[in-house]
Amino acid sequence: NGKKPSVGVKPTVGLGAALLIFLGVGIFAVCIAQAFQQVRKHVYHDADNLDTAFDAGGKVSIGLTATTIVSQWTWSATLLQSSTVASKYGISGPYWYAGGATIQIIIFSILSIMLKTRAPGAKTFLQVIKARFGKRTHLVFCTFAFFTNLIVMMSLTIAGTAVLNSLVADLSPELAAMLLASVIGGYTLIGGLGATFYVSYFNTALIFVLILMLVVEVFYNPFNNPENPFGSSESVFEFIACWKAPEEPMGNKGGSYLTFFSSGGLVFGIVNIVGNFGTVFCDQAYWQSSVAAKPLQGVWGFISGGLTWFAIPFTLATTMGLAYIGLSSAQGSPLLTEEDVMRGLAAPLVAQKLLGTTGEYAMLFLILMAVMSTGSAEVIAVSSIVIYDVYQAYICPFKPDLKDGQCILCSRYLRKQKDNEDGQLCDCQSTAKCDACTSDTIARAKSTSMIKPHYTCETHGEYKEYQEHLLNYKNWCIVICTFLSVPLCLFCWAVNLNLAWTYYFTGILIASSVVPIAVSIMWARATATGVISGTVGGCAAGMTCWLTYASTYPGGLSLATFVKNTGEEMPMLVGNIVAIGVGAVFCVLVTYITRWNMTPEIEEAEWDKTRDIDNPLSPWVAKYKGELNLDDGENFHDRPPLEIVIRKFRAAKITAYVAAVLFTLLFVCIWPGSMLSVDILDLSGFNVWTTMSRGWAFVAAAFIIIVPMYQEVKAIFKQVAKNREDKIREENNSNNGENQALNQNGILLNRLQNQIYTTARHTNKQEYIFQRLRNTLARVLAISKPAQ
Repeated sequence: NGKKPSVGVKPTVGLGAALLIFLGVGIFAVCIAQAFQQVRKHVYHDADNLDTAFDAGGKVSIGLTATTIVSQWTWSATLLQSSTVASKYGISGPYWYAGGATIQIIIFSILSIMLKTRAPGAKTFLQVIKARFGKRTHLVFCTFAFFTNLIVMMSLTIAGTAVLNSLVADLSPELAAMLLASVIGGYTLIGGLGATFYVSYFNTALIFVLILMLVVEVFYNPFNNPENPFGSSESVFEFIACWKAPEEPMGNKGGSYLTFFSSGGLVFGIVNIVGNFGTVFCDQAYWQSSVAAKPLQGVWGFISGGLTWFAIPFTLATTMGLAYIGLSSAQGSPLLTEEDVMRGLAAPLVAQKLLGTTGEYAMLFLILMAVMSTGSAEVIAVSSIVIYDVYQAYICPFKPDLKDGQCILCSRYLRKQKDNEDGQLCDCQSTAKCDACTSDTIARAKSTSMIKPHYTCETHGEYKEYQEHLLNYKNWCIVICTFLSVPLCLFCWAVNLNLAWTYYFTGILIASSVVPIAVSIMWARATATGVISGTVGGCAAGMTCWLTYASTYPGGLSLATFVKNTGEEMPMLVGNIVAIGVGAVFCVLVTYITRWNMTPEIEEAEWDKTRDIDNPLSPWVAKYKGELNLDDGENFHDRPPLEIVIRKFRAAKITAYVAAVLFTLLFVCIWPGSMLSVDILDLSGFNVWTTMSRGWAFVAAAFIIIVPMYQEVKAIFKQVAKNREDKIREENNSNNGENQALNQNGILLNRLQNQIYTTARHTNKQEYIFQRLRNTLARVLAISKPAQ
C-alpha cells in the first residue's frame, strides 16, 4: 500500500506524564496502606507488633487471599512473556503459560493446610526447616530462598524497565529503577503485609479492567478504529491463517499458528511447569499469604486465586500475541526484531498500534500494577526471612543458648524429657491472664509521651522489648531491600539480560528444592541429610546437564555464544527436568537410607518440634480457639493434641487434595489431550477457543472485583457491631459493679492490649493531627534508637 514497514515500539509517552503517573499511583497506594492501618487499628484493634506486620492479623478472607495470589503471581513477565510465547508458538503458547503456572498455586493449597496444622505458629517455611533439621539445613534453604527472591526481582525489573524504556521518551534505566523502587517501598513500609492485600485488590481489579479493554478492542473494535484491521474473531483468524510460522526444528505442524502440535510450545510448557514449582514452593511470598489466612480460607484462597490468575496470561496472550501475528500478517513483515520479541515487547507494540496513546498508557499501568504487587510481596518476603531466619536466629537471638523444646521466656522445658522426668516445666502465664502485662498495657495506653514507658512485667517484659527492637529493624530491612532492587535492575540492564533466558533458567537453579521443601512439612520421616542431598545434588546435576548439552552447539560456552547456546530450548528442558527429578530421587532415597525405622513416637516428636514454633505474646492457640472450640489456657503453651487439630481441619485438607488432583489432570492431561484431537483449528474451532478465553476473563474479573470487596466490607461491619456489643456489655457490667467478672472475661484486657499505640480520645481535630505527627516522629526516633 506504499507505506514503509513499521518495526519496533516508538517511545511517545512524555517523561512528565510518566512521572505524574508514578506519583499518582504511589500516593494512591500510600493512602490505601494508611486506610488499612486505620481499619486494623480502630476496627479490629490489632496490636502494632512484629507478627501483625508479617501476617496481617492472620484472619484474611478468601477473596483477599485470592486477590493477593493473583497479584503476586502476575509478574510483569507474565504480561510480556506470555504474549511472546503466543507470538512464537501460536495458540498453544498462552495455554501452556497459563496452565503450566496455575497447577502450582492450586497444589500449594496442600502445603498451606499442612503448615496450618503442623506448624501453626510459623511465619516462614524456613522456621519449619530449622526446627526439624537444624542450622546447617536451615542455612542451605535460606540460600535457595534468597536465590528465588533474587530471580523474581530480576524478572520484574527486566520486564518493567524494558516496557518503560520502550514507551516513555527520554527515560533512563536509572530513573526507571528509582521510580519503581520508590513506589514499591513507600506503601510497603507504611502498611507491611496487610497493606499489600488492600493495594493488591485495586491492582488486580485494574489489571483485569485493562485486559478486558484490550480484548474488546481487538475482537470487537467498538469505536471503528481505522488503525485496527480486526474487529471480530473471523478477521483475526484470516490474518493468522495467512501468516506462516518460521521453519524451525522446534516449529509448528504445517507452519500454522492455529495448532497444538507445536514441539516448541510443548518444550516451553514442560520448562514452565518445572520452573514455576520452584518459584512458588521456594518463594516466601506465597507462604506469607498462607500464614495470613485461616486454614480453610487459605485453601480456598489459593484454589480460587489460581483459577482466576489463569485468565490473565491465557486471555491477554491469546489476544495480544495473536493480534501481533495478525498485524505482522497485515503488514507483510514482522513488526519486531527477534531481539525485541524476546524482550517481551509484542504486547506493548499491539497496544500502541491499535489504541495509540490510550494503549500506551494502558500498558504502562499494567506493568506498573504488576511490578508494584509482586515487588512489594517480594520485599516483605525477603524482610521476613532476614528478620525471622537470619537476625532473630543467628545475629541477635533473644536467648542464644536456648535448646529445642525450651520456653523462650523462662528457659524451662515445655514438656517432660526422657532423661529428666522430674525436671520443672515451664509455667509462664499467657499475656491475657498476666496482671503485670495488664498494668503495662494500661500505662502505655495512657501515656502521651513520645517515648512509651518500659515494660515492667518480669515474665514477658524483656521479650516485648525485644519484639519492638525487631519491629524497628523490620522498617530498616524493608527500606534496604527496596533500594537494593535499584542496582539489581541496573545490572540486568547493563548486561542486557534476556527475559526469556531468565525465565527458563529459574527451574534449573531452584527446582531441586521443590520436593525437599514439600516433604519437610508433609513427611515425618524426612531427614536433614535427605533434604540437603536432594536440594544441592539436584541443582548440581541440573546445572551440569544444562551446560553440557549447551556446549554441543556451535561456539560452545564461549563468551560470545554463552547466552545464546545456554538459552536454547533443549538444554533448558534437560536442565529443568534433571534438577527437579534428581532432587526428588536423592531426597527420598537418602531419607530412607538415613532413617529406615519409623515409630509413632518418632513421628510425634518430629511434629512437636514444629508445633513449638510460636510467639508467647500471641500464641497460635489463641488465634484458633474458635475453630478448635478451645477454652483459654492458663499457660501460653497449653495446646490441643495434633490429632484434634488434624481432625478439625480434615475438610480443608480433603478439599486441597481433591482440587490439586483434579485441576492438575485437567490442565496437564485432559485439556491438551483433547486439543491434540484437532489437527489445525478451522474458523469454528478458533471461535470456540477465543470465546472460551474471553469468557474465562469476564468471569474471573467479576469474581475478583466483587467477592473480595463484599467479604471485606461485610467483615468490617460485623466487627464494628461486635465492638459495639462489647462496649455495651462492658458499660452494663461496670454499672452493675461487676468489674471483677469483666476482667475475668478478658474484655477490658483485650481492648487495652490491642490499643497500645492508640492515644486517648482527642477533643478536637487539630489536637488529633498534632498527636499523629508526634507519634510519627516517635517512630522515626525509635527506628534509629539502639537496642535496649
